[in-house]
Amino acid sequence: MTLTQLGQATALPADPEQAVLETVPNPHPDSLYLVRFAAPEFTSLCPITGQPDFAHLVIDYAPEAALVESKSLKLFLGSFRNHGAFHEDCTLAIAKRLVAATAPKWLRIAGYWYPRGGIPIDVFWQTGLPPEGLWLPDSGVPSYRGRG
Repeated sequence: MTLTQLGQATALPADPEQAVLETVPNPHPDSLYLVRFAAPEFTSLCPITGQPDFAHLVIDYAPEAALVESKSLKLFLGSFRNHGAFHEDCTLAIAKRLVAATAPKWLRIAGYWYPRGGIPIDVFWQTGLPPEGLWLPDSGVPSYRGRG
């Protein structure tokens, strides 16, 4: 295991393609459990207008042999700040990169995007049915309700 980002100053990657997702061995590969990452201040750019978009991401996964190293995930997510893509593309690109990096037993992502043009867009994706016996807590993020 060679980690290149943890424990040292690491610049934010210029774009998601340049970001490196690092993994560490799962110390409990024989156990079925859920790992949750919440990114309540995720940002990207509208690919048409260049205006910022904001989302609350919730990523749940049941690890197999590898865990995603959290600093590399933070840098990967931060690399979207200057990346132009639609909500659906950002959400699924993140999930698919995580699946490619960690080969989990199961993964789901929920992207709760704040309104653009007055319409909030929520994007959900998962690799398939969750493994039997996996405890799945609610995401804890309510749908957008405005000021009411």
